[in-house]
Amino acid sequence: MTLHRADTLGGRAAVVGIGATEFSKDSGRSELKLAVEAVRAALDDAGLGPGDVDGMVTFTMDTSPEITVAQAAGIGELSFFSRVHYGGGAACATVQQAALAVAAGIAEVVVCYRAFNERSGRRFGAGVQRREPSAEGAALGWNLPAGLLTPASWVAMAAQRYLYAYGLTPEAFGHVAVVGRRHAARNPAAYFYGKPITLADHAASRWIVEPLRLLDCCQETDGGQALVVTTAERARDLPHPPAVIRAAAQGAGRAQEQMTSYYRDGLTGLPESAVVARQLWRTSGLRPADIDVGILYDHFTPFVLMQLEEFGFCAPGEAADFVAAGGLPLNTHGGQLGEAYLHGMNGIAEAVRQLRGTSVNQVPGAARVLVTAGTGVPTSGLVLGADG
Repeated sequence: MTLHRADTLGGRAAVVGIGATEFSKDSGRSELKLAVEAVRAALDDAGLGPGDVDGMVTFTMDTSPEITVAQAAGIGELSFFSRVHYGGGAACATVQQAALAVAAGIAEVVVCYRAFNERSGRRFGAGVQRREPSAEGAALGWNLPAGLLTPASWVAMAAQRYLYAYGLTPEAFGHVAVVGRRHAARNPAAYFYGKPITLADHAASRWIVEPLRLLDCCQETDGGQALVVTTAERARDLPHPPAVIRAAAQGAGRAQEQMTSYYRDGLTGLPESAVVARQLWRTSGLRPADIDVGILYDHFTPFVLMQLEEFGFCAPGEAADFVAAGGLPLNTHGGQLGEAYLHGMNGIAEAVRQLRGTSVNQVPGAARVLVTAGTGVPTSGLVLGADG
C-alpha cells in the first residue's frame, strides 16, 4: 500500500547546478569521460568545487560507478553513494535520493549524473539480443517469442489499445511530436535544432511498430548530464537561484513489469505514474492547475498522453486535444524527441533553467515545474519550485 499522507522532504533541498556535454551521435570518447565532463560542468555552474562533494547518485545502468567518477573528477571522500534501477524511471529518483541524503545530514553536496554512448555504443532501440537469466527478466520470456523484442514493440501494445478505447487515430500521438520538435528547433543544444515538423510530417514518417511511427520514438544520443543537490539553506548562498525540491516521489503499480505490464486490468493508463502523482500533489500541496511547465518523459509519444491523464491535467482520452490546444507548456527543451535522449536527466536540467528564467523557450513567470521520469517501468517524479 502506498502512502496516504504527505511526506516531509519537500522544501529541504534544492538543485543548484546543472552541467552537460554536447549531445551527439558519436561522442568520440568514453562514457567515463562524458560523466566527468558533465559533473565538472555542473559543479562550475553551482560555484562549487570537487572538494565540496560528499555524495553521488547515478543509474544502475550507468557504466561509470560513483567512486570511479569521483576519482576521475578529483572528488575526495564520499559519505553517500547510491544507484537507482529501472532505466529512465530512475531519473527523478536520483534527485530524490540526493535530497534525502542532504535532508538527513548524511551528505551536504550530492551530484547526480548519467552518461552514455547510446548511439555510437550500445543502442537500446536495437532491443533484446542477449540477456542473462534473472527473476525480473522472466516476464520478457512471455513476450519475446511473439516478436516483442524492442521498447517500441512493447509500447505499441498499450498504444494500440489506447487508440481503440478512445476512438482515436495515430494522429493523436503526432501532437506530442510536433510540440517537442517546435521547441527543439529553437534550442541550439538540441540535435534537431532548426528542424521543426508538422502533423503531415508525422503522418508521413515510416512505421516502426504500428501504431508507432518513426516520429513517435525518441532519438538515440551520446552525452552526459549532471545535477548538483544541496540543502535549501546552503543553496541560497550560491550563484544561481535555487530550484527547490517541493516534492519527490517514486512509484510502482500493481502487476508492474518492465515495459510489458500486459496483465493489468487495463492498458490505457500508467498506474506507476498515478502512484507518483498522488504523492507529489500531497507533499507539494499543488494541483495540476498550479503547474507552469510540464517536463514529461517522452521516450514514446503515447506515454506522454497517458501521463497527462494520470496526473490529472485532463480526463482519460482527452490528452491529445489538451496538447493540441496548448493546455500546458510542454517539454520546452525539445524533450527526448527533439533535444537528446539522456534518460530524462536533461529534462530536469530544463526545469532548473525555467525556474532561473534562462530557458531558450522561457515561460514567463515560471515558478512551479513538474518533471517525470521513464514510464512503463517503476518510475519517479519531481515538483521543482522557485525559492520563497
